[in-house]
Amino acid sequence: MMNVSRPAVRPVIAVPMGPTGGANDRPPVRMKDIQGMPGTTGGLILRLSQFVSSLISLSVMFSTPDFHSFTAFCGLVFAVSLQSLWSLSLLIIDAYALLVGRSLRNHLVVRCFTVGDGITCLLTFAAASASAGITVLINDLDKCDGSHCTRFQTATAMAFISWLAVFPSFFLNFWSLATH
Repeated sequence: MMNVSRPAVRPVIAVPMGPTGGANDRPPVRMKDIQGMPGTTGGLILRLSQFVSSLISLSVMFSTPDFHSFTAFCGLVFAVSLQSLWSLSLLIIDAYALLVGRSLRNHLVVRCFTVGDGITCLLTFAAASASAGITVLINDLDKCDGSHCTRFQTATAMAFISWLAVFPSFFLNFWSLATH
């Protein structure tokens, strides 16, 4: 007799259906960690660049003796102070997460990072924009005393660089929060 395979009947395991119908009841697929998100090397580099540029802006502004005579520069000092503290704290958290191999993809953590990055991003951009306007005005009115304008321009430029480093962090966190 020939060896012919016969169809075998095997039981099929039924997928339990939830109240919505089954297809949408699958557990959510976890998105891959994209460089720049919290707990990644790219995120650590972004936090480091945020911290360094805001710290340079703050140092340059404090080295200018009469920055407090303009409200925009006081706002810049406040914004980059907040930015440097926020970036330093998240830099430490990211470094710790990388050292121990922990994921920072918790929904509550990502929400906190998104809100904090959004607030500091807006404050830094607004303060840098106001400071840039005042710096141009002072320069156009010939009210600059030698190196003061150069210091104001440097501090403002570093604040914009800090904002450019914060924005990708905010965007990636917001995107992760929206797709999670």
